[in-house]
Amino acid sequence: MRRDRVAGVDSDGMQSAIWAKGTFLARLAENQAEQLLGMSRAVRYEAGSVLLSQGERTTHVCLLQPVDPGGVACAKVTATLENGTETLLSIRVSGDLVGEQAALRMVPRAATVTACSAVLVNVVTRERFLGFLREHPDAWEAVGSVMADRLDSANRRRLDFAAFDVVGRLSRVLVELVERHGQRVDTGHEIGVHLSQLELGRLIGAREDAVGLAMRRLKAEGLVRPHYRKVTVTDLAALRGFAEQE
Repeated sequence: MRRDRVAGVDSDGMQSAIWAKGTFLARLAENQAEQLLGMSRAVRYEAGSVLLSQGERTTHVCLLQPVDPGGVACAKVTATLENGTETLLSIRVSGDLVGEQAALRMVPRAATVTACSAVLVNVVTRERFLGFLREHPDAWEAVGSVMADRLDSANRRRLDFAAFDVVGRLSRVLVELVERHGQRVDTGHEIGVHLSQLELGRLIGAREDAVGLAMRRLKAEGLVRPHYRKVTVTDLAALRGFAEQE
């Protein structure tokens, strides 16, 4: 039986797992994940490096890993409109699959993927990736589940934009980030990814100054503690309730 494998501590006190919950590699059986990684070519990218570029016609897929055991792998997915406006579509973390749309559909890349931290990228050619999926039909199910989750997230973002103001959209996306990528700390939950207020604004469709005002409101309510490119949610249950009321 397949189980999601997430970070934990083994009997020797060492961190024993690296895939974030709900990611593609976490949905595969352990031997399947190892087999797929064995087909890849590993390349290290530093923060700010571009993994994939919007419009390019490459067809390989990428699997994300942290550089160091117990570390964090993070990349952002952005798209630029014809008028030059850039939108932050989503965040990808350890265990995530990126670039699968071009591999499956043979279309130009729809977005740019940029490393937010140092990340180890396992590059798999289209031919090897499709061969792996043919060999393991349940891996197709994992691909489908990941794509369905991403569609659900995109639909929620559209609904949020229509139904909530900036502080409501910000609180809801912070809850989602904690639930998908967050880490428990002594003071609450860190959202698990490093994002500036400008990037958070691009994620929720708001100007940077509006995000700053919304963040100050949430801080005044005792719900968050913002830091440079980081946010700690001090009371997740209360923030979730606040998000539903706004």
